[in-house]
Amino acid sequence: MNPITCIIVDDEPLAVKLLESFVAKTSQLQLEHSFTDSVEALAWLKEHPVNLAFMDIQMPDLNGMELSHMLPEGTKVIFTTAFKEYAFESYEVSAVDFLLKPIRYNKFIAAVEKAEQWFGNQGDRFPDYDKNQEPVPLTTPKKTMFIRVDGELRQVNFDHIVYVEGMKDYVRFHIEGERLPWTTHMTMKAVEDTLPQDAFMRINRSYIVRLDKIRTVDRNMCVYIGDEIIRVTEAYREDFERYCSER
Repeated sequence: MNPITCIIVDDEPLAVKLLESFVAKTSQLQLEHSFTDSVEALAWLKEHPVNLAFMDIQMPDLNGMELSHMLPEGTKVIFTTAFKEYAFESYEVSAVDFLLKPIRYNKFIAAVEKAEQWFGNQGDRFPDYDKNQEPVPLTTPKKTMFIRVDGELRQVNFDHIVYVEGMKDYVRFHIEGERLPWTTHMTMKAVEDTLPQDAFMRINRSYIVRLDKIRTVDRNMCVYIGDEIIRVTEAYREDFERYCSER
């Protein structure tokens, strides 16, 4: 049986080193990469899917719970955190296990055995990883995402998102049928990386729009969408004009 390919994501270098030492002496695992930046991890995973992610929860920019909703289909999570109050949330997102820091090897190997059992039952391993091969395609693109709003996770279909508005460290999702936007702690870069690129486009620093929701584009390159009029700024104009010309 092929080993379980995995990554480590934790903003604490010492925590990464400990997990790397655990993986090194666990024959069931094959470490592909370690990250101290969750946004970098997300970008890498889009091109290099793995079976399993050992992931801290409290991280800057994109926390582990948010990242878990953006992983390629088939990648499972074992959360690693110093805060036991996250345990319930970890099972809400179907994590394989939850390891409380400081992590002992006997707990680590027990979590790995749970992952091994899950993959064995599913028969859902990625092929052997080879850096000389083309990236493994994701066969079933995601159609929804979870957004944390007022302490709860809400699932939304991408087709129902009209546009996304950036506000410093927060974003507002404007959704069909919702009277008020859903506001969550997230970066615009993370939103861009999550939404399907063939359906959404960033048209200025503060706005990402669902392309098939646009009603009108006027001569001043202002987009009429939902109840909003949004100007396409110079940095994004070329890509937007190319999209319009191909329609």
